Amino acid sequence: MKERIQRLQDEALSALQQSADLKDLQNVRVRILGKKGELTEIMKGMRDLSPEERPLVGSLVNTLKDEFEAAFTERQNALQQEAISARLESEKIDVTLPGRKQITGSLHPVTLVTNEIVDIFSRLGFSVEEGPEIEQDFYNFEALNIPKDHPARDMQDTFYISEDLVLRTHTSPVQIRTMLKNKPPVRVIAPGTVYRRDSDLTHSPMFHQIEGFLVDKHVTFGDLKGILTHFLNEFFGEGLGVRFRPSFFPFTEPSAEVDIACVICGGKGCRVCKSTGWLEILGCGMIDPAVFNSVDYDPAEFSGFAFGMGLERIAMLKYTVNDFRLFFENDLRFLKQF
Repeated sequence: MKERIQRLQDEALSALQQSADLKDLQNVRVRILGKKGELTEIMKGMRDLSPEERPLVGSLVNTLKDEFEAAFTERQNALQQEAISARLESEKIDVTLPGRKQITGSLHPVTLVTNEIVDIFSRLGFSVEEGPEIEQDFYNFEALNIPKDHPARDMQDTFYISEDLVLRTHTSPVQIRTMLKNKPPVRVIAPGTVYRRDSDLTHSPMFHQIEGFLVDKHVTFGDLKGILTHFLNEFFGEGLGVRFRPSFFPFTEPSAEVDIACVICGGKGCRVCKSTGWLEILGCGMIDPAVFNSVDYDPAEFSGFAFGMGLERIAMLKYTVNDFRLFFENDLRFLKQF
């Protein structure tokens, strides 16, 4: 038994030193001290020894166990240090390399344009109002002088939720809601999302508009022209050519389309402006008395104007974007430019 213990001691200490990594080291420990380990088997066999032999063998077993544990701990520490050193060597950082730039987000181009337009009109004394995107037929059509079966409804490809509920086709319902809540004077700008059944290079089933209107005593078409000309020159730059063309909208009379000198070619004529030198930018007009009757404003006492524009179209001209759909595709290569 003594020779067996001595042989096991030599083999165990040698195996510890030859362990290549921590996994091998644990395997040696289990082979020696595990439930079915060699030293455990020796200890189980001590019951068969005579009373005179047991103290001597017990002392040898304890010495082997203590030496093995000490050698195991020493080898374990050495292997752990080697593993740390190897990891540091493989994961070292080259401080001479350029740093990785932190990527930050930015505002969407439509949001940038909206904020700039709101800022300009806020300085002119306009307040900001909003309304629901799911709108009643009364606010979206009837109160705006577009009764049921009116031909003008064909101008709007409407998403109907029910006979009386629609996804609003323009931001003009905010006019009605605001005027029903407030008596003149009112001066409001209303940005928002609108919906129409249309989709191609220049149209989307969901897009954004901004509506503006002003109601007070003695408001004239000249006031409308002055405010819009000021806005367009401040937004696109001083000296911008602006013209008003007669048009038709059910809720304004007289009505006009507003053109600006092409921001691409400077009015000389190009593919974007179809060689005319002009780009249509927004619609406007004096609020029709029928609209005032819907909100209990006296058209004999008050007058006003309204205007509206598509924010994506404004952004396309501002940033020379050639495809309407880019605003909705979330392509980071496009969005990073802003």
